[in-house]
Amino acid sequence: MGRSFIHENFLLGSDAAERLFHEYAADCPIHDYHSHLDPIRLRDNQPFRDLTEIWLEGDHYKWRAMRAAGIDEALITGNAAPEEKFLAWASVVPKTLGNPLYHWTHMELLNPFGIDELLGPGNAKDIYDHCNEKLTTEPCSPRGLLNQWTVKTVCTTDDPNDDVDVHRAATNDVLSVRPTFRPDAAFGLTGTTDLRAWLSRLEQPIASFQDLVNVLTERAEVFDKAGCRASDHGLTQMFNHDFNQRISTEVVKRLLSGDEVDGEQLSQYRSHLLFELCKVYRNQGWVQQFHLGALRNVNSRAYRTLGPDTGFDTIGSDQQVEKLSAFMDRLESEDELTATIIYNLNPKDNDALAALTGVFQDGGTVGKIQFGSGWWFNDQKTGIERQLTSLANMGLISLFVGMVTDSRSFLSFSRHEYFRRVLCNFLGQQMTAGELPEDYGLVGNMVVDICCRNTERFFDF
Repeated sequence: MGRSFIHENFLLGSDAAERLFHEYAADCPIHDYHSHLDPIRLRDNQPFRDLTEIWLEGDHYKWRAMRAAGIDEALITGNAAPEEKFLAWASVVPKTLGNPLYHWTHMELLNPFGIDELLGPGNAKDIYDHCNEKLTTEPCSPRGLLNQWTVKTVCTTDDPNDDVDVHRAATNDVLSVRPTFRPDAAFGLTGTTDLRAWLSRLEQPIASFQDLVNVLTERAEVFDKAGCRASDHGLTQMFNHDFNQRISTEVVKRLLSGDEVDGEQLSQYRSHLLFELCKVYRNQGWVQQFHLGALRNVNSRAYRTLGPDTGFDTIGSDQQVEKLSAFMDRLESEDELTATIIYNLNPKDNDALAALTGVFQDGGTVGKIQFGSGWWFNDQKTGIERQLTSLANMGLISLFVGMVTDSRSFLSFSRHEYFRRVLCNFLGQQMTAGELPEDYGLVGNMVVDICCRNTERFFDF
């Protein structure tokens, strides 16, 4: 019988890659600076009900694969029993060969559950029972899982209205839990009706655009005191319309009164608000993150039935570089450009966006503008390699702040190991080919920088 599928040298294709991973990358602590974990669950260390809850709930990667394989929606997001849902997923796993889900599935079974079998219909029930038993133990509690992966920092994704006292309560000497300021709702990115409802929930009365900016600034100050080190925006494309105070105030008033706002005015309002918030981030000394290029909720019937974040998004093809560069130049012209990470969903823009990061480096902040890790549809082996290649060719990969989970799952920290293996293989191949020196102190220390030290410095953790 051959060795296990997920073995100690999985994805490591050379002696150099193996040495880089095992001697330098493997034991680095994790600072996960962009996740969607629930901070309440971390605070309370609330145990998981079963494997289906921790592994399938909210995982739109798996949901998409199950739909493609002909699984009924009742067994995906519906009211079927948890065990039925897991068995349905297990029946799909053999069909995911060639998809990163096959890698991730078996990495997550091995760590933390100790299972090195290939999941399929024949062993699904035994694996389900074994994992459920493990989930009753402290090592597989929310905090126990993070301890196993040596996670030192978790940054969650939070609406400005969220209670950040939760993060303070979840933080201890072992784990730092920090909020991230994500004001997407203030832009009405899911429709003007939702924006109106969100504005009405703010604790202070809003009568003008400046009132809104003031309230969000106050909330940013509250976030900062709770340990926030970053903001985040999920944008199909960068907002960069001309704007003025009069039109922005008119938009706010029309939204609050329930009146329609035309598309051009809404774009001006969004551009104005983003610009003002970026100035707030600069003042707080935060890192701002822009996730660009997702076309969300493309299947309108599924969106009406199941809501957002259920697997009906795709890659957009908008021209990102021109709009982003103009927006960043507007900030730079007023000395309001803070440290920035740009995440790109469409690989066709990788080289252009990686090159753009070099335009706005300031000669004072190390790696001030970052080309972010392979994101969403790009966080698999090929996507990671493409991102690393563009970054290495166009910038300084040695200053890269590394991987994030960008996930709601407490099992997704294996993606840091996955990234580290791909990274070490990427560099190890170049060492073997003589394209990098066979100097493990030099290259290995760069690996450690990318895996943890650059992140600690960049975010001031």
